[in-house]
Amino acid sequence: MSGEIVLRPMITKATPIITEGSLKAQKKQFGFCTKVPRNVNLEKLQNGYLFPEISRHELRHIEKYPNEKLISLGIGDTTQPIPPIVTSSMANFACGLSTGVGYKGYGPEQGNTSLRKAIAEVFYKNELVKDTEVFISDGAQCDITRLQLLLGSNVTIAVQDPSFPAYVDSSVIIGQAGNFKDDGKKFQNIEYMNCGLQNNFFPDLSTISRADIVFFCSPNNPTGHAATRKQLEELVEFARNNGSIIIFDSAYATYVAIEISSFSKFAGFTGIRLGWTVVPEELCYSNGFPVINDFDRIVCTCFNGASNIAQAGGLACLSSEGFAAIKSVVDYYMENAKILVETFASLGLDAYGGTNAPYIWAHFPGSKSWDVFTYILENAHIITVPGSGFGPGGEEYIRVSAFGHRETILEASRRLKSLFS
Repeated sequence: MSGEIVLRPMITKATPIITEGSLKAQKKQFGFCTKVPRNVNLEKLQNGYLFPEISRHELRHIEKYPNEKLISLGIGDTTQPIPPIVTSSMANFACGLSTGVGYKGYGPEQGNTSLRKAIAEVFYKNELVKDTEVFISDGAQCDITRLQLLLGSNVTIAVQDPSFPAYVDSSVIIGQAGNFKDDGKKFQNIEYMNCGLQNNFFPDLSTISRADIVFFCSPNNPTGHAATRKQLEELVEFARNNGSIIIFDSAYATYVAIEISSFSKFAGFTGIRLGWTVVPEELCYSNGFPVINDFDRIVCTCFNGASNIAQAGGLACLSSEGFAAIKSVVDYYMENAKILVETFASLGLDAYGGTNAPYIWAHFPGSKSWDVFTYILENAHIITVPGSGFGPGGEEYIRVSAFGHRETILEASRRLKSLFS
């Protein structure tokens, strides 16, 4: 887990890794070095992005223990088949592309009109959100980056600690974060909102400095904690009083929030890629200019629209039959979560979450999260995610995903009980 940044141009088995400091060796090995400087913001990123880093540990472990069956409860990737009503809709659309009647090329950058209307109706009952405020995308994580491009480098941001790492990493890349302070494991220009056990996983807003942008996720990833309606109302009031914008995954914050959401987890679209962002028409910058106008320009400039095939699947998900089928898959994952929570409880370990989201946040007091991750991996052959990867507030915790086949979850439960009993 070294903080050294490593360049890997054209890596092969015979190619040594050349560090950033050995520029002469790099020039000799690879020939021409340009005069283009590296983006200084990328130099500030700490290690690799969390989830590819976990994947590298997984691959190394498989090489080390080729005869062991590795169980992955780390990266939150769905495992259950997508209901046939959804996949048949995508298949029919794809087959239609081979006909004169069914062929379609580019669609609106903002998304299929029918899907935008369905999202407004199914999720917001056509009350809080208009279909014209819904922008269809290729997933929530891509929209986080588009929103950062929209906001620019001169805004100040606040994030939950712990929280989804893309919020911080995208802020570093765009130039908002400032320098990394190794003593506190934080970036100097980011306001970290403590969302730990001591305050019931919700920040004490009276201690939070004003920020232009507040990233807030509920249920929280990684803790799985869902803020109450009262807490969300407090957050909205905090934003109103400070003239801030919340980037959020809830509809409570009408007029002060940009909402990001995705089909990935609730519909199993992790490999299909489909999401949406809601930008309220009433939301304006300090000069009175509508934010939605600028976001529309960003989308039209940087994105050609989500796949028509994926959007056909999304529309099928939101039909009455499709929605019921999707819910049954969600219930399956939540039963997995219940099994894992009960497993940790039987071992006398505190575990949180698993009620509103398929993640379990397990506490190992006095331990480094990477040490716990390594111990479980080496001795039980189970991949988890170290809590410190979600921010300094995640130290002493690991995140365990409930996405998996039932027999895999039950086997993981047996291994954990054997390891910690």
